[in-house]
Amino acid sequence: MIEGHISCGKMGLTDDTGKRCPLLPCSIPNITNTSMQQQQQQQQMVDHASTYTMDEALLPMGFGKFQAFLLAYSGMGWISEAMEMMLLSFVGPSVQEIWKLSAQEQSLITSVVFVGMLIGAFSWGLISDIYGRRMGFLFTAIITGVAGFLSAFAPNYIALIVLRFLVGIGLGGGPVLSAWFLEFVPSPNRGAWMVVFSAFWSIGTILEASLAWAVMPKMGWRWLLALSSVPSFLLLLLYGFTSESPRYLCMKGKTTDAMQVLEKMAKWNHVSLPSGTLVSDHTCVPDENPASSAGLDSITIQRHDTNTDDSESKRGGITSLFRLLSRKLLRTTLLLWMVIFGCAFAYYGIILLTSELSSGNKKCSSNKLHLKSDGSGLYKNVLITSLAEIPGLFIAATIVDRIGRKLTMSSMLFVSCILLIPLVSHQKEVLTVGLLFGARMLISGSFTIVYIYAPEVYPTSTRTTGVGVASAVGRVGGIVCPLVAVGLVHGCHQTAAVLLFELVILLAAVAICFFPFETSRRYLLDSVRNIK
Repeated sequence: MIEGHISCGKMGLTDDTGKRCPLLPCSIPNITNTSMQQQQQQQQMVDHASTYTMDEALLPMGFGKFQAFLLAYSGMGWISEAMEMMLLSFVGPSVQEIWKLSAQEQSLITSVVFVGMLIGAFSWGLISDIYGRRMGFLFTAIITGVAGFLSAFAPNYIALIVLRFLVGIGLGGGPVLSAWFLEFVPSPNRGAWMVVFSAFWSIGTILEASLAWAVMPKMGWRWLLALSSVPSFLLLLLYGFTSESPRYLCMKGKTTDAMQVLEKMAKWNHVSLPSGTLVSDHTCVPDENPASSAGLDSITIQRHDTNTDDSESKRGGITSLFRLLSRKLLRTTLLLWMVIFGCAFAYYGIILLTSELSSGNKKCSSNKLHLKSDGSGLYKNVLITSLAEIPGLFIAATIVDRIGRKLTMSSMLFVSCILLIPLVSHQKEVLTVGLLFGARMLISGSFTIVYIYAPEVYPTSTRTTGVGVASAVGRVGGIVCPLVAVGLVHGCHQTAAVLLFELVILLAAVAICFFPFETSRRYLLDSVRNIK
């Protein structure tokens, strides 16, 4: 028996005296290597036990006072966007009458806002991924508030067009606020809270309709423009109380700054952070299918270098844009563009279709696919139609975390297709109204959820860029819809218009079924490298 230290030589083993041990095979090194690998794995487990990720930090936070403030702040931004969009329904006709504008000149007041939003949605997403979320929504609030307020003093038509175009650029930053709020919410109930956030849009439309009803008859369109800019200035007033997204800071390697935000959040919510050190060099990715009530049981730890995405983002927005079309994101990006385009086309189309059918297109006497006009005022009609979205939001909030984003969106769109089928022929007024409002309820719900899925499916390094570009594609749908669908209605082709909506909605619903994975109860990814 050989006592003392044993080491492996070229032909055998040696003892402490340096003598060879030819009788023992040189297989102990394999055992030694295996032991060393086990020790390394154990050390990695110890290292991981003493660290925690951003998702692990947010989980015990729950939804407390800190998130409630963020919800109110970001919701105010959503209200601002809704009010600035809704006022176009009231300002256009009034300005046309005062300045004797043609129908094309009046429609341009709306079109330039959509064009500005198209540019803004693309630009602010890139800026927010490079310079931070707070930087993005700060400048959007400044541009929207200042240009919106100055619109009230526009001396002529050209000045109003330019100012409304600038308002549109500012409104294009709306997705930045939604992504910012999303990154503070724990994953288990993230879907429901994002639906609550989206409900602020409906609140904004109702507020604007009520404000127009109270202001326009007595004070005119200039006062409506001025008062509608107030929410944007409230965002600027409370900006100093906001914090940068800790997930964004962590992705950028600024873990010290991220820790300060998390400590502030824990203090507000009266909870404690996990023991250990916040790390940004690994991401927890739970299994796609939630296995427990929290959906967070099976977790795979993947270590990566987040500085890779960071360094690429610093090279400019073009790199971030190309990353959306990379091999890992190409399928997601193209399908998302298709769905958002379809939802936007259908959402604005149903609103316009309701208006057109309610007007009872008199020249189409042979085709009676329209509602009877009851003489109700514009303000009352817009207010009532805005209320139709509330049930859709309630349904979405109830089921989005239970059955998932994909199934909720696709089922809502499929049912809306069914509701529109009877409208290819003439129906009674009550049935027509019920079908149109039911379709709008479901389409608005699916439109809301797609804006929840979009920031969840992209990693932090490209999140606002991806959502911004997708939002820009949606704006294209909003621009194309009036030109195509309303043109068909005016040309006495109402049945063709309904069939067009059916086709667009059906294609969007099918595209949802091919989304790569479900994001419900799933940790957010920080890097493209984590996408399988």
